[in-house]
Amino acid sequence: MKATIIEDFGGTDVFTSAELEKPNVKPGHVVVKVAATSVNTIDMMIRQMGTDLPFAPALPGVLGMDFAGVIDQVGEGVTRFKVGDEVYGCAGGLGDLQGAMAEYMLADAQLIAHKPTSLSMREAAAIPLVGITAYEGLTRAQASEGQSVLVHGGAGGVGHLAIQIARSFGANVYATGGSEAQAALIEKLGATYIDYRNEEVSDYVQAHTQGKGFDVVYDTVGGPNLQNSFAAAKLNGQVSTTVSLLETDLSPVHFSGLSLHVVFMLIPMIHNHNRSAHGEILTTLAQMADAGKLAPVLDSQAFSLSEASQAHDRLASGQVMGKVVISVP
Repeated sequence: MKATIIEDFGGTDVFTSAELEKPNVKPGHVVVKVAATSVNTIDMMIRQMGTDLPFAPALPGVLGMDFAGVIDQVGEGVTRFKVGDEVYGCAGGLGDLQGAMAEYMLADAQLIAHKPTSLSMREAAAIPLVGITAYEGLTRAQASEGQSVLVHGGAGGVGHLAIQIARSFGANVYATGGSEAQAALIEKLGATYIDYRNEEVSDYVQAHTQGKGFDVVYDTVGGPNLQNSFAAAKLNGQVSTTVSLLETDLSPVHFSGLSLHVVFMLIPMIHNHNRSAHGEILTTLAQMADAGKLAPVLDSQAFSLSEASQAHDRLASGQVMGKVVISVP
């Protein structure tokens, strides 16, 4: 089969085309003919950092965690899927799990679900990692009907889906951004736009919550912004974050009685822990999509399997809204 591999870790020049042996099916797994994959920040981190990350693949490696495609083979013990089913998931691209930048991949059946029928393969491939992350952060923070939910980074991969999922829960959603294009997208998705460049936290907390703070704050930005999330949450409020790789002062968490939830959705893949939860979330997200409540935003530029380096460069440019997607012939 055709694949795009990395033979070293580093810049985007490490990608090269290769012919690899098609994976064999094994019990509890399926072989998927891949139609599309998307690029996530963690894919870039693995490519750049390599063995500095404990879950980096052995070289030569095939990256690409997200995928959408058609089942080609079904392993022993798999009952939920059959050959020809259209599926999507996040099931490879780290450790000993071959990624989706190839014509075929082996996937644990627990990590996948039937593709939303209303979405294309490219659209479906944009959902899994960021969709699971968004859903997990909101449900762990107990976001619910009537609550105020603030999403930091509302035009990003996780953020734009978090807006839609929170709205499907019946929450009143607000989201930060930093450009006219981001403002337009955030408002289109049904959230109230907050310009973080020109509005202080205390100002938008006062304007939108009468100074009480938001019930739930979902921080997809991280770094110093985590302190802004603490400042924006109400007393005994909930804060979820996807980016907590830093040392920071937890005094505001203590004195406001906040609950802090750190979301690292790769745990089931890395540690083979409760993988079925991901399949269940993907099934729920597919139902949301087919009900018209969830639609991924794709970046304006499209890429093919041979253009993996350009796709990674595009995500790194900081100009992307939504997801960068790679089509697999």
